[in-house]
Amino acid sequence: MTRQSSFKRLVRTRMTKTGESYTAARAMLLAADERPGAEPPPLATSDASIRERTGRGWEEWFDLLDAHGAAALSHREIARWVAEQLGIQPLVWEAQAVTISYERARRGRVVGERADGFTITASKTIAASADELYDTVVDAGRRRDWIPDDRLRERTATRAKSARYDWDDGPSRVVVTFDVKGPAKTTVVVEHSRLADSAQADGMKAFWRKHLDGLKALTEGGAHDA
Repeated sequence: MTRQSSFKRLVRTRMTKTGESYTAARAMLLAADERPGAEPPPLATSDASIRERTGRGWEEWFDLLDAHGAAALSHREIARWVAEQLGIQPLVWEAQAVTISYERARRGRVVGERADGFTITASKTIAASADELYDTVVDAGRRRDWIPDDRLRERTATRAKSARYDWDDGPSRVVVTFDVKGPAKTTVVVEHSRLADSAQADGMKAFWRKHLDGLKALTEGGAHDA
């Protein structure tokens, strides 16, 4: 396999669509410029941003993933491997951003699409401990204070780490993870998977953003966003 073949494939796909030169197409992809009304960029964020957050740029990540054989792995396996390189949990934004961007390049998937349907993630950094937030999420009575239209059915939970749910009586699944940023600062990440189509995915992303705002307001007593 040639070096950076997956990233080169992504550049050439853009060249075919836009008629740009290789250099221009590469520059636009690395900028990850999302324009109103346009198709979302295949990379989750700019090269400068992913380098700042992970220590590697997109071409480096794609090179490493190609060498690891990630093209033959599932989404979960790729995310787990990326998370191991970064010392974080697989559902943390950085691991998901790298994994999803790679899948778009290798498999031609649209934003949010996976083998078992569409998946969205939403996150919120809150000035509270992981234990406190875990209790507010997992306890059904407390959860209704910030998500009145609660349709979560618990499957498993690990204190201050994660909780897994069925969504209502349908096939979709919800995983909530708690990423500790400090003694009283935690990022809550929601992944909602097995959604039927992009319209349902868009609806659930808006749903979770709204209710994570509610969780933050409830926990912080209306303090400003982190």
